[in-house]
Amino acid sequence: MHCPFCQNPDTKVIDTRISDDGHSIRRRRECPNCGARFSTLETTMLLVKKRSGNVEQFDRNKVIAGVRKACQGRPIHEDDLKRLGQQVEEDLRARGVAQVPSDEVGKAILRPLKDLDEVAYLRFASVYQNFEDLEDFQHAIDALRDSDKMLVSACPAGQAETSISCGYQLSMTRVRIVPVMASSASMVTSSGHLVTSVTT
Repeated sequence: MHCPFCQNPDTKVIDTRISDDGHSIRRRRECPNCGARFSTLETTMLLVKKRSGNVEQFDRNKVIAGVRKACQGRPIHEDDLKRLGQQVEEDLRARGVAQVPSDEVGKAILRPLKDLDEVAYLRFASVYQNFEDLEDFQHAIDALRDSDKMLVSACPAGQAETSISCGYQLSMTRVRIVPVMASSASMVTSSGHLVTSVTT
């Protein structure tokens, strides 16, 4: 590797360390010509194929940004979003493929997001699954309730264990969830929020 300081074509590795998550290697290098030292980060590439056919490198920050929009106004900490982003990347890499379609990334977000916050889950799902009316919301809420019942009945002493997998950035502009104060046609979730569809 060329030295970024003097452009010498040869540098040597003096230290190598694997990252905590095991997905990257940090190498400390030294230039024998000018004596400068610098670090490089080596990672395997994970590609995402978009619906347009374009391919881009997976970006964990895009996952976090998309989920953050769905979590606006909810009691979700930034550390929760970072953990979810890491879980998403680990799940996708565990599939053993170099390229995944963007819709699979979106599906993967829904699973851990449902465990993190059901309101944020509905917001994200409404965009990803293209909800068109209140009936779509009702189906999603019914599915949430059914899954909660299955978890409680399957685990002893009401201790429901959940598995967390993974996701990608989606714009949260089509649907919003507002406090129960409105007079328009609506439906109330078990969390005490009014679900209403809006257009942009």
